[in-house]
Amino acid sequence: MGHSCIKAARVGEQVENFTMETYIPTDFSFGEISLEQLKKEGKWTILVFYPADFTFVCSTELGDFANKYDEMKSLGAELITVSTDTPHTHLAWKREEKSLENAHFPMGADPTGKVSKLFGVYDHATGLALRGTFIINPEGMIVASEVNYYNVGRCARETLRKLKASIHVASHPDEACPANWCEGEKTLTPSPELVGNVFEALK
Repeated sequence: MGHSCIKAARVGEQVENFTMETYIPTDFSFGEISLEQLKKEGKWTILVFYPADFTFVCSTELGDFANKYDEMKSLGAELITVSTDTPHTHLAWKREEKSLENAHFPMGADPTGKVSKLFGVYDHATGLALRGTFIINPEGMIVASEVNYYNVGRCARETLRKLKASIHVASHPDEACPANWCEGEKTLTPSPELVGNVFEALK
């Protein structure tokens, strides 16, 4: 890492526009997706970077995200998985790997590593992307990020939880979500009175 002069986007910052070629499993076609278009549609964007097609942990992760994709879409989000493979490799992997049987999300192709570098997950030593997950709000700002090394898989349920929490505080800006917050649970409203009284506020 550290070989690129590109400044990686951070939580709380606006992301510069990016465009990627995609394989779209729902109609077996190749397409293109851009952050600019997603913003115009008022979508939340979830980017799930992973090292490579036809690998082991990646198959389990994408299968896990496939199980949560419909719920993410119902919340106004688009999930895009991204690796440095080509769209043609995505097609072949989707066709062959049974773990991806229910994967209907667009699969982004980043063969030059440009988008991976933009998010600071490109590994120059391997030419692959680390396991980075980023939630971007409809205004184009990163509100959550997670980066794992190659050998530790992620949890789609936790990404969905963070998406729901981010959507909640976006519409309730005076509130904050405590640890392990799930939809419908109590939130916190920061104030001088709350200092030292968080335990009581959540009872």
